[in-house]
Order: sequence, then structure tokens, then C-alpha cells
Amino acid sequence: MVLTDADGIEVAGEAETGADAVRLARDLRPDVILMDIRMPGMDGIEATRQIIGTGPAADDDRPPRIVVLTTFPDDGYVYGALQAGASGFLVKDMALDDIVAAIRVVAAGDALIAPSVTRNLIRMLAGRPPEAAVAAPDLDGVTDREREVLTMIGLGATNSEIAERLHITMPTVKTYVGRLMTKLAARDRVQLVIAAYRAGLVSP
Repeated sequence: MVLTDADGIEVAGEAETGADAVRLARDLRPDVILMDIRMPGMDGIEATRQIIGTGPAADDDRPPRIVVLTTFPDDGYVYGALQAGASGFLVKDMALDDIVAAIRVVAAGDALIAPSVTRNLIRMLAGRPPEAAVAAPDLDGVTDREREVLTMIGLGATNSEIAERLHITMPTVKTYVGRLMTKLAARDRVQLVIAAYRAGLVSP
């Protein structure tokens, strides 16, 4: 009901199970999917993995961006959902206006993680056994300023917070974020958070 009343947002469909979500994603080709973690049968992580894994429906199309909702920011599913390809991770007790704003951010091509989720994601990464860890990204081609931006992204800072802290403009921040995604082969901002941790720029 909240999303239906929001300007510029059209609710294309609603799924009750993960399997329904996968089917509707294929049939309706929405821009953004708001995905619950716990659903009957297939959970939100597997549904996300299947939706992202199917690839674009057409040459000029792209898989929908997925925003995952959870009840608790320290939910053990956080890392799995992000690895499955989610572009956002929010907690259900956020203000409704913030959830709507997050959908707009993700629809515009950015990624967003609630700050509380970012902190817990880093803590979970720190607790992963060495054999499960992925090699640290190569930062040789990353400039000092880009490292500063990457560090702040890893801490959960928004573009506006980065601009204010580093005394640069928003377009400049977006340029740095784009360069980092290219240099680190990151799909979105979520992967930059993980890269910042693995590179040792952010610690629990």
C-alpha cells in the first residue's frame, strides 16, 4: 500500500513464495524487487540467486536489482544474500519513507545497505574462516583519494557524507565510485564494501 501511493513507483506484482518471485521476475521484468528473507519453500537468498543468475531477458535488459528486507540487522543471512547478488539490505524497522527512498536509490543504479547491517556484515566477514575467505583485491591501480573513498564506502557512508567529509562535490564522488567499481570489477556498492574489508581498509 505504501509503495502504491509513492510517486513514480508502480507495483508490478506481489509474490508469496520464493518460487513465485522467480517466476514473476521473469514474466514482469521489474526494475527493483523488494525481497523478504524468510518465505515458504524457497527462501529469499535462493530466489535472489536464481533471479540474478538468469541474466538479462534481452540484450538491452538487465536483471532486476534486489533489495532484501530482514527483521534483524545481525541476521545470519546477510552475507549470503549479498553474495547472491542483492543490491541493498534493509531492516524492517526502518521508517517507511526510508525504505521508499532506498528503492529509489537502487532503481537509479546505486546500492544501499543500512548502516547497522554494514557493521554486522564486516563483523561476519571477520569471523569467516581463512579457507572460506577470498583473496584481497589488488589496490595497486587505486589512487590515494580513491582509497579514502573506498574506506568510507566500507564504513557505510553515503555519497553525500563522503562529499562532506572529503570536501568534494557529489559528481566527483560518483566519478570515484565508478572508477572503483571498474578497477575492482565490482558489480555495485555492496561489493565495494566487501572489497574495502578484504583489502584491510576497514576493520571490525
